Amino acid sequence: MAIIDIHTHAFPDSIAARAMASLQEHCPWQAVGDGRVASLLASMDAAGVETALLCTVATKPDQPAGILAWCHKIASSRILPLPSVHPDTPDISGWVRRFADEGFVGIKLHPQYQGLDADDPRMDAIYASAEQHGLVVQSHCGRDIAFPPDNDQAAPRRFANVLRRHPGLKLVCTHLGGWRMWDEVRAHLLGLKLYLETSFSLEELGPPEATAMIRKHGVGRVMFGTDWPWQEQTTALRQLAELDLTPTEMEGLRCDNARVLFGLSR
Repeated sequence: MAIIDIHTHAFPDSIAARAMASLQEHCPWQAVGDGRVASLLASMDAAGVETALLCTVATKPDQPAGILAWCHKIASSRILPLPSVHPDTPDISGWVRRFADEGFVGIKLHPQYQGLDADDPRMDAIYASAEQHGLVVQSHCGRDIAFPPDNDQAAPRRFANVLRRHPGLKLVCTHLGGWRMWDEVRAHLLGLKLYLETSFSLEELGPPEATAMIRKHGVGRVMFGTDWPWQEQTTALRQLAELDLTPTEMEGLRCDNARVLFGLSR
C-alpha cells in the first residue's frame, strides 16, 4: 500500500541547523529530524513513504521569491514542495498565479507565524487567487505550542468563515482541523467541504475519538500527515493503523485521498 505524507517540513542545508535551533527554543519537545531534505528522504525510506508534500512558510513579505527558487531546486518525484506567500507581499495574485503556472499544486500558510488571523480580510487575496487558479491551500489549524495557549489566530471557526467567503477553495486544515481545539473542530468544521490531515492528532485524541471524528467529517476528505521533523513517520503510521477503518478507507487516508486532491499520478 502506497503512503503519501502531505505535511512535512525542511529547510535549505545552509540554514537548517539555525532554523531548527530557533524553532526548538520555544518547543517543549525535541524534533526527531534535523530539518534537511536528505534526512526527510531517509525517514521516508525507513517508513515506506512514497511521496511527501514539503510545506514552506513565508514569514516575511519579501520571501516568496527565495522560497520559490528553493522549491524548484528540491522538487522531485518524491518531494513535492508547497511554496508560500505572505499576506503583506505585493502582488499576491501574481505570485499565486506564478506558483500555478510553474507546476506547484498548492501553497502553505501558518496564521501564527505570519501574524494574522486566518479569516482576516487581508488574507482574502491569497484565498481568492488560490481558488481562481485551482491551488490547494494547506494551513496550520488550532493551537501552536510555540505561541501562548490563548492564541486563536488559527481557530477552527476562522476556517469555517474562510470557506463561507470562498466556497470553491480547496482547503486543507492540518491537525484534524485544530490541534487541542477539538470541541471547536466538532462544532464548526466536521462535515464541511474541506480536508483534514492527521498530524499530531491521533495520539492526542486516541483511536476511538479520532475514528469518530474522521467518520463524521467523511473518510474521503481526510489524509495522512506527520509534520516531520516534529513527529516520526513510523510512529504516525502505527497510530494510523490503530484507527477502526476498513482496508479501503485506510488506503484512502494513506494515499488515495491525497492523489485525488493534489492531482497526483499513481
